[in-house]
Amino acid sequence: MAEFSLDFQLKSSIDTVWSALTDSTMLEKWIWKNDFKPSVGHTFQFQAEPNEWWDGIVTGKVLVVDAPNTLSYTWGTGSEVHTVTWSLTATGVETTHLHLDQTGISERPGALEGAESGQIALVGKLENVLAEM
Repeated sequence: MAEFSLDFQLKSSIDTVWSALTDSTMLEKWIWKNDFKPSVGHTFQFQAEPNEWWDGIVTGKVLVVDAPNTLSYTWGTGSEVHTVTWSLTATGVETTHLHLDQTGISERPGALEGAESGQIALVGKLENVLAEM
């Protein structure tokens, strides 16, 4: 199995970033419609627009909630199920270091690159949402 890690410096407080990662309404603004709840054991779905190759549904289960420092959950579709772990560290009053670990990625061609580029794009959307707050 493959994995990757990414680091981001965000210009928002740790509590604001935590809310953006855990609040269903906020998540919809930068990921997709969902029924996410930051409660260990909660199963959830993200719903994107389906297409001819994919039904648009990503399912997951919350594994760790340690507010406002760590959030971990499974994230997957079909047989491709990853573990996503977000770690937050306040680096100032209005700045947060966001670290992402994503594991369990299949070795099929393009899977690692697709997962990594997808997360980079999502965090770009997250940064836009945070800037509007």
